[in-house]
Amino acid sequence: MDRKKNGQGKLPMWQERLRRNSAAMREEFEQMDKRTALYNGTREIEKTPDAKSSKAAALATGVRNIVAELMEAQVDSSFPMPKVTARRQEHEELAKTLEDFLRNETDRLPFEMLNDMDERITPIQGGDIFLVEWDSDRHTHETRGELCVSLLHPRQVIFQDGVNEINDMDFIIVQMGMSKKHVKEKYGVSVADETESDPQSRGGRSTAEDVVTVNFGYFRNEKGGIGRYTWVNDMELEDLEDYQARKMKRCTKCGADMTGLDRCRHCGNEKAEDYDSDEMELYEDIETRNGVIPMMTEEETYPDGGNGLMMDEFGNAYEAEPMLTERPTRIPRYKPDIYPIVIRKNVSSWGKALGDSDVDKIMDQQNMIKKCDSRIQEKLDKGGSIFTRSEKTEVSKTDEQLREVIFQGADEANLFGVHNLQVDTSQDQAIAEANYEQARRILGITDSYQGRPDRTATSGTAKQIAVAQSAGRLESKRIMKNAMYADLYAVMFRFLLAYSDEPRSVRHNNIDGSTTYSEFNKYDYLAQDAAGEWYWLDDFLFSVDNTSSLAGNRESMWQEIRMNLQTGAFGDPSDPETLIMFWEMMAGQHYPGAAEIRERLEKKRQEQLAQMQMQQMQQLPQETQMPQGAEPQGVPDMAVEDASGSAMNMML
Repeated sequence: MDRKKNGQGKLPMWQERLRRNSAAMREEFEQMDKRTALYNGTREIEKTPDAKSSKAAALATGVRNIVAELMEAQVDSSFPMPKVTARRQEHEELAKTLEDFLRNETDRLPFEMLNDMDERITPIQGGDIFLVEWDSDRHTHETRGELCVSLLHPRQVIFQDGVNEINDMDFIIVQMGMSKKHVKEKYGVSVADETESDPQSRGGRSTAEDVVTVNFGYFRNEKGGIGRYTWVNDMELEDLEDYQARKMKRCTKCGADMTGLDRCRHCGNEKAEDYDSDEMELYEDIETRNGVIPMMTEEETYPDGGNGLMMDEFGNAYEAEPMLTERPTRIPRYKPDIYPIVIRKNVSSWGKALGDSDVDKIMDQQNMIKKCDSRIQEKLDKGGSIFTRSEKTEVSKTDEQLREVIFQGADEANLFGVHNLQVDTSQDQAIAEANYEQARRILGITDSYQGRPDRTATSGTAKQIAVAQSAGRLESKRIMKNAMYADLYAVMFRFLLAYSDEPRSVRHNNIDGSTTYSEFNKYDYLAQDAAGEWYWLDDFLFSVDNTSSLAGNRESMWQEIRMNLQTGAFGDPSDPETLIMFWEMMAGQHYPGAAEIRERLEKKRQEQLAQMQMQQMQQLPQETQMPQGAEPQGVPDMAVEDASGSAMNMML
């Protein structure tokens, strides 16, 4: 197939979009490179507009990298876990299963690595982008396809110029560096003769021989869905008007589904055509937690296919009896219809698709510190010790301890001496330190937040207040991070509804340390209204678990549980029931040996209960242990008569 010729219709349009919007973002791209250079500790000193210093003076002799220091001080290695809330009570169990499955997906996907990179890119560049895809090439023995989440640098994403909200954009272009072999395997098109057009889209500075820049154009189609156009240089790779729709095959004769078949099961036709499927026809019953979705559905039909009104031979109208016929059940296919891109902003900024960069706010302070440190180093290099002598005085240039110097007279001896050239760097050091403190105050980072000694907090309460005040300055960044992850989990759920056809195992850790397994089946989220129409339940509320950071830190959880035991929150610490509860919770947090200790305590409790029962049996009254049928000793006859009812009759 000649991709170049077939792509002439849309290719020029997308090339023009790339050129125009890349030019609009050129200044932002240059600023991104500048921020990255500052974080990496560039020696370049930015000159003032009227500076006339030499080129050599534009490089610092040493760099105190406060940009890297203050960016690293904000890194949070934890990421929030999903929290799913049902809108209706009957969907609580579905929300619980979905939440557990998304937690499992965070373990399967490299979220730790993605979060580590995200925590650095976001404050440096003002934000970054997560890309959610469905990889249909990943198979297991029981499932087909897997979710795939990757992180994009802002340098790889070109937004529509003038539009700041991603959901309002008509198109978004993503650039990725891919090997030529990978492109051939994925799209079936050879790009061996193509060259890399944008090495910076993969973080490079020079072109690579075996790599090309692949451009992915996501756009909103006329029906409100999402399409994708893919190209390399002047070569089209892919043109999908609705790429999130399921691609199916149907019979060209009767229109029946022929996906995965060589012959139509209804009419025997062997010719099929591709189409975007909005519905699917069931070929077997589907079991869900709410019951069974039948393969066949009964419906009332009339002989003429009309509304049931018939005409007799005399021209009189009458209502015919309907007939019950069965047809294959058809259910709608779920389609996300959202951009597969989720943005994390550092701090919200009006008029920007991304947020504000922390580096931009402290760029001047970093530049001033480099100037001061360079002046200090220059002064120290020019300082030192010198000695003076007369022209006649001879001094041997050796490293001997006691060297002999002969003076011709007192005047000559007076000319001999050692002088230390003292340099004053205190002012430069004060200016550098003042700029460092300015940078910290701008970002709201205190000594307590950095883990450094804070002499202003003289008590534990004062230190807590200082940390809380610092945390308040940075609270908006954490809120933006939580908001991004909530959106990310919502997009992941929509892709699961669209493409995960098979049930998938879900693992849940119980509070006692045991594990429960269940299934995530997307058809559990398929419901039927009163009119018999099928629809998907996708209106769950997504947020994040704010306690997941503490729950993910096992050592902190161990300390919390121990504190609760000591303070009596579980009950009397000496009570065996309390100890069993304590070790049960420790086992739930994977404390080494906790499960074994709990089992031993339970076994000991059972032995004690059995021993107490034996003692109670031995202490029972003697009459309860007499052989059956023996008359009790010391019991009045009246009591026996009362038991038979005779004494009562005598009293009456």
